[in-house]
This record gives sequence, structure tokens and C-alpha cells, in this order.
Amino acid sequence: MSTTPLALEERRAGRLAIVADYVELTKPKIAVMLLTAVAVSGCVATWGQPDLLRLFHAIVGTALVAASSCVWNQWIERRFDLLMKRTRDRPLPSGRIAGNSAALFGVVLGSVGVSYLAATVGWLVAAIGAATWLLYVVVYTPMKRTSPWNTAVGAVAGALPLLMGWAAMGTPFDLRAAALFAILFFWQFPHFMAIAWIYRKDYAQAGMQMLPVVDPTGLRAGRQAIGAALALTLVSVVPFLNAPLDGAPWCIAAALFLGVAQLLVAVRFSVRRDDKSARRLLWASLIYLPAMLGVLLAFPIL
Repeated sequence: MSTTPLALEERRAGRLAIVADYVELTKPKIAVMLLTAVAVSGCVATWGQPDLLRLFHAIVGTALVAASSCVWNQWIERRFDLLMKRTRDRPLPSGRIAGNSAALFGVVLGSVGVSYLAATVGWLVAAIGAATWLLYVVVYTPMKRTSPWNTAVGAVAGALPLLMGWAAMGTPFDLRAAALFAILFFWQFPHFMAIAWIYRKDYAQAGMQMLPVVDPTGLRAGRQAIGAALALTLVSVVPFLNAPLDGAPWCIAAALFLGVAQLLVAVRFSVRRDDKSARRLLWASLIYLPAMLGVLLAFPIL
């Protein structure tokens, strides 16, 4: 008996849905931001003249390792995600993907990613990638249920891939590399404080020890957002100091403008501590990072 066109279409749609669920496990939106940062880091390390093949390898390997860490993060939290409204429809808690299948997917992605980095850009980059995976999966993810310091640990894991892009270029780590790491590290605090405040009830329901859950007044979250935004403003000018390029003054001005703008939004959140101000802080952080990365990328050209 022949298969009808309708049945074929349904089967194709089902396969596409499965692929989409596996892609969702890797958190592609986070990956795009992270890989952009890796690319910018490689460009900054070489003053705008990166080895494009090595940079490509670094991006591919980092993408695989980051995807693996996101899969394992969701595998570990699958039962807790079921308790939160914003995450209960994810592939694992909803049952669209089996836990064993997701775990195997994560193992393959991570193993291939680290091996690929070692083979193409060296063991130093691969080691940083492996350390990032361990910090995110083994330390940060379980820590979310035990301590509000999880955000700081997660921020380290989130910033380490910048050093992978730098190391892939063979450039020794210097003050500019440290500044790039610090930019992505401090940026995550206003960003995550806004998210944690908006979804504080969800996090509390799942037993996640985010700062707005531990301190429902939001005072500590507001102070942390302000402190990190201020630190971010200061470190953001470091890559342009003593640089042998004419565009440094313009880039310093742009970095200060972006940093002060985000700082003011963080202050507003700290004072008001409501969902509206938190959403504004979230949007400010989402505007800040690509804009700052754009300034860093344009610097050698100016």
C-alpha cells in the first residue's frame, strides 16, 4: 500500500519538529551571542587581522562545547524546569525528548567539540573549553539550588570563551585580554539580575537560589546590578588605552556612553525594583553587548 502525500508530509513535519527540539536544547540564541564574542576577541587579539581559518575552527569548536553545556544544563534541571512556567515546555520536561537521548547528544557534542579544538587550534584552547564546560555544568548548574553566588560562577563560565578566541590566534594574554574577559563577566550581572527579578516567582517555585529569591526586596539585586554596571563602564575603556590607533578617543567615548547609559538604567531598577524597570534593564543589557562588541570590532578600522 503506497504512502499518501499527506502521510509523507506529516512524517516530514514530525522529523523537522524533532530536529527543532534538539536545536532548542543547545540554546541557539545564547550561542549566537557567545560565538560573536569569540570572533570579536580573535579580531581584537590581532588588531583586526585574524587568521580567518583558525578563527573559524575556534568558533566551530566553541559552538560544539557551548551546545553540549547547554544540553547538560537542561538535562540536570529537567525536573526543576517542569516546575517553572517559562521552562516547562522545553523538550526535556515536556517529554518530547527522552533524557537518555539528550544525555548522549550532550556527550557527543562535548567530546567532538574539545577534540576538534585540540586538533585545529591547540590544546590550550581545548583546555579552556573543557574548563568552561566543567564550570558551567558541574559547578554552576547544581549551585543554582544552593547559593545566590551561582551568578558569579556562571559569569566566569560565560566569559571564558573570550579567552578561547584570543588563545586561538596565538596571541599572548595581556591587559586587553583581561579587559575583554572582564567586560563579558560584569555584563552578565545586570543582565541576569533583571531576568532573576522578572522570573523570581518561577525560580522560587523551583527552589533556585537566585538573589531576588533570597532577598525578595530586590535591594541586593539592585546593588549588584549597579556595582557591575559601574565596573563594566570602567573596564570597557581599557582595550583602547595606549593603543597605536587614531580611533581610540572615539571608541573610548562610545564605550563610556554605552556604559553610563546602562548604569543609569541599573540605578533606576535599584530604586524602583519593579518588573517594568527590570525589563528596561534587560533590554539595556541586550543593546549594550552587541553595541560594545561592535565598537571593539570597529576599533582597528577607525
